Amino acid sequence: MNIVLLSAYELGRQPFGLASPAAWLRKGGHTVTSLDLSRQPLDEAAVREAALVAVYLPMHTATRLASELVPTLGRLNPRAHLCCYGLYAPTNAEFLRTLGVSTILGGEFEEGLALLADRLRRNGGESGNGIGASSVPQSEPLISLARQKFIPPDRQGLAPLARYAHVVLPSGEHRVAGYTEASRGCKHLCRHCPIVSVYKGVFRVVDREVVLADVRQQVAAGAEHLTFGDPDFFNGIGHAMAVVEALHREFPRLSYDVTIKIEHLLKHKRHLASLRDTGCLFVTSAVESVDDEVLRRLEKGHTRADFLEATRMFRELDLVLHATFVPFTPWTTLDGYVELLRVLRENDLVENVAPIQLAIRLLIPRGSRLLELDEIRHLVGPFDPSALVYPWRNPDPRVDTLGAEVEQIVSSGEKHKLPRRTIFARIAKAAHQAAGVEMEFAARPVLVSRAAIPYLNEPWYC
Repeated sequence: MNIVLLSAYELGRQPFGLASPAAWLRKGGHTVTSLDLSRQPLDEAAVREAALVAVYLPMHTATRLASELVPTLGRLNPRAHLCCYGLYAPTNAEFLRTLGVSTILGGEFEEGLALLADRLRRNGGESGNGIGASSVPQSEPLISLARQKFIPPDRQGLAPLARYAHVVLPSGEHRVAGYTEASRGCKHLCRHCPIVSVYKGVFRVVDREVVLADVRQQVAAGAEHLTFGDPDFFNGIGHAMAVVEALHREFPRLSYDVTIKIEHLLKHKRHLASLRDTGCLFVTSAVESVDDEVLRRLEKGHTRADFLEATRMFRELDLVLHATFVPFTPWTTLDGYVELLRVLRENDLVENVAPIQLAIRLLIPRGSRLLELDEIRHLVGPFDPSALVYPWRNPDPRVDTLGAEVEQIVSSGEKHKLPRRTIFARIAKAAHQAAGVEMEFAARPVLVSRAAIPYLNEPWYC
């Protein structure tokens, strides 16, 4: 049967979420066309010939892009069975079904996709034309947390790695970056995290040999660096360290980056030197706020002091910490935003924070644990299907005005390729003016002694 797998966007990464199910489906005898529409044009002929078209939804931005794509797919091939799968599919199931999506798969989706394809083949015959497929009710679970036996991803047909995000080193050197996953889900229940509504504290590992096999094919394709997309690389510390140690033995010149909670960085600090020694260039951590009350509401599991302690540890070990934030929340004040900038400046973290992180606004999607809070339920408006969120406004309208201004500053700064510290200075000026306070640190030099730190040229956002 002819199958098309589509990804609209995944932060400049070659999508694991296409390559992994493609391997399962090809193993089942199906013909699969994988297309990453952030790097490749839509193959309309392949869509017209497909019995099954499945769209990968790993993040909010990808889901909004897919909402524009799905009607086009239906017009190109009204007989095809439409499926959406990935983290954001089940939480937006009701909306997706209004667009004509018949099957929705969340959690561990590879097995569900393979079962769906086999079911459609049985119902539609071997011709693979998919006639009548869209009328077949879904029998696969909306969310599966089953322990799958992973197989090596099949990246055939995707755009070359060189067309994806690169790692930029302080020397100016660019490294081609690959992407893989050693685990999915998360043990933690942070209120604002979209993973929680699907995995509910469960995490699943990808077998070490499968991870290594995936890395081997990407190195052969030109990867010089690897991003591990695990929500928290230290959820399974034994598995994680075994993977990077084996990786380093086989590819001693390959660098990598991972994402780890502040809480885990402190708990497993004895392993941080091993990360450095096995080629870890930087660790990304979702700090979110330097306001302990906001961190408590989000149930992040760390405090501002914990964040600063992690920063100190990384400096001692000569490791780089990339901090991400959600600075605009219903609890943000002008003084609080100015305080965030002060903390970053005084702790020499301006270069460690991508400018977009200073503009992020809290998203409240369906299924969010934030809706467990009375104050949030009373604050939000009706669900907005076009934005796929519950809209909210800050009690102080000046904060929302500042948020819009910061977003414009970041957009303009990145368009003109301005240094991070220059964009930071412009944000700081706007924030201090909004708060009506003097910029006490305006005349002081930036403390960072290097020109830059290693970073991916498509930074994380939701």
